Amino acid sequence: MYDLVIVGGGPAGLSAGIYAMRAALNAVLVEKGMPGGQIALTKDVENYPGIEEIGGFELCEKFLNHAKRYNLDIRESEVVRVEPGVDYHEVVLSDGTRMHSHAIILAAGGSARKLGVPGEMEHYGKGVSYCATCDGFFFRGKTVVVVGGGDTALEDALYLSKICTQVYLVHRRDEFRGSRILQQRVFAEPRITLVLNSVLTDIVADDQGVTGINVKNVQTEEARHITTDGVFIFVGFRPNNGLVPAGVKMNAAGYVITDEKCETSLPGIFAVGDMRQKYANQIVLAAADGCVAALAAAHYVEMRKAQAARK
Repeated sequence: MYDLVIVGGGPAGLSAGIYAMRAALNAVLVEKGMPGGQIALTKDVENYPGIEEIGGFELCEKFLNHAKRYNLDIRESEVVRVEPGVDYHEVVLSDGTRMHSHAIILAAGGSARKLGVPGEMEHYGKGVSYCATCDGFFFRGKTVVVVGGGDTALEDALYLSKICTQVYLVHRRDEFRGSRILQQRVFAEPRITLVLNSVLTDIVADDQGVTGINVKNVQTEEARHITTDGVFIFVGFRPNNGLVPAGVKMNAAGYVITDEKCETSLPGIFAVGDMRQKYANQIVLAAADGCVAALAAAHYVEMRKAQAARK
């Protein structure tokens, strides 16, 4: 029986673990892979307050070592099911282990949708990115390609046009899905070149990183090579919500809806980080979510124990 089970070991989960231990909770964190989440695959991080520049993997290690300093119990296992209960909640692991707890913090994160083209994953962090806010700075004064046609792609193309010399915007249709006002701004921006009715077929790179892309026109079948220093892919982002139990409210995009304490519609179950509905997804926000949820969970556990003692 635990006070708290944390599902996921990214910045949100590890931050929750740190604050849970500081609150003297009997807590365990379960992570199926390497702790750190998506930032472990990020080459450089330059927007985490107080740390001017650090490698993504190194920042993960700092989160992990900080949590270990408080003797947080970290289990390397896969959670297959979360079952809410009246007296306690239950987390079921892939080996059949059942963990009972008063509170659960879901910190499974989210993931950018991939194109699945050659060179995409091989050069992730070496010129291929899914976050202009995170990595755009590294391409200041350079040429980049943005792939996508929704609001995020248009917004980030505009953002990159302010710091890059040239932005190619590749979209598979002849019209964008993004809002009309964003489209108007894109059309009016001289640094953005539209490459419509085209799909990216592969990403070309050398030992130094990305050097270009190949695209194909879906109407004419014509192939074209575009020289570029970076590729930003915005074809969607999905929360890892497979473990969210029935009864927890989510929005149309699958993000978990919470209150300001990061608590879901089921008492004692919290959601943090990239799987929670909020304005932006950044490392600092994920860490803040973890803090808030752990403090709220500590209060919830204390209340539950007090109720049990009165019975």
